[in-house]
Amino acid sequence: MKTYLSRIGMTEIRKPTLSFLAELQHQHLCHVPFENLDILQGVEIRLIPEELYGKVVQRQRGGFCYELNYLFSRLLQALGYSVSLISARVRKSDGTFGPEFDHMALIVRLQEEHYLVDVGFGDSCRRPLPLTGKKCADVSGTYRIKPRTGDYALEKRKGKRWIPKYLFTTTPRRLADFDMMCSHQQSSLTSVFTKKLICTIATPEGRISVSDKHLTITKNGKQKKVPFSSRKEREQAIRRYFGKHFGNTSIHTIE
Repeated sequence: MKTYLSRIGMTEIRKPTLSFLAELQHQHLCHVPFENLDILQGVEIRLIPEELYGKVVQRQRGGFCYELNYLFSRLLQALGYSVSLISARVRKSDGTFGPEFDHMALIVRLQEEHYLVDVGFGDSCRRPLPLTGKKCADVSGTYRIKPRTGDYALEKRKGKRWIPKYLFTTTPRRLADFDMMCSHQQSSLTSVFTKKLICTIATPEGRISVSDKHLTITKNGKQKKVPFSSRKEREQAIRRYFGKHFGNTSIHTIE
C-alpha cells in the first residue's frame, strides 16, 4: 500500500472519509496517465492483479479503465473503504451507448451515501460524484449523476445542455466479468484504443495530452496545441511529460 500511495504522490494514511477519498482520486488522476501504448504496440493486457500492479505501480506506467479503476479499488479497500466494481456503457459519437462492460468504474459507499468514483476515463470529473444528482465542478467542467429508470447517467454540462458520458448501474461486478470486453478493446477495429494514440494526464490547472500528431496543453481553460514534425519529437514529448518509464513509443507513422 505504501508503494502505491507513493506512486500517486501521497504518504499520509487517514481515516476513510469523503475528503480523503477526494484527495486520493485527484492525486491518482494527476500522477497516473490514461494511455493505450501497450495496445498499439501489441502488448496484451491481461486482467491479472499482479500484472496490473507491476505495470502501473512498480513500473510507473499508465493504463485504461480496467487497469486503473481495478487497482484503485484495491487501494481504497486496503484503506478501509467499501467499494464495488461496476459496469458502464459509454456514449458513442452517434449518441448511442456501447455494451455492458464497455467501461469499468467504481461505487464507493460512505455511511448512507453512494459515490461514483472514476480514475480511468480520461478527461472527466476529478471528485467523487454523489448519486443524488448534486452538481460538482472542477477545472475540467461541471458534472452530475442523473438517476434514470433502471440505471444512472454520468452527465457533463455543455452550455445549457447536459450531455451523458456513460450509463451505469450499481450492480457489483467481478474483475473476470470484464475479461471479454477488455480483450475486445485491445483487438477490435471498432475500438478507439486500436485506432489512435491516447496518452493524457490531469494537472492541477488542466491537462496534458499526446495524440498521434499533437501535444495539447490545457491550462486554466486555455488550450495550446503543438504539432509534431516527427515520431522522434512525439517520443520525446511522451517521455518529457509522462516519464522515462514509457520507453519506446515508435508507433503510428506521422505523415
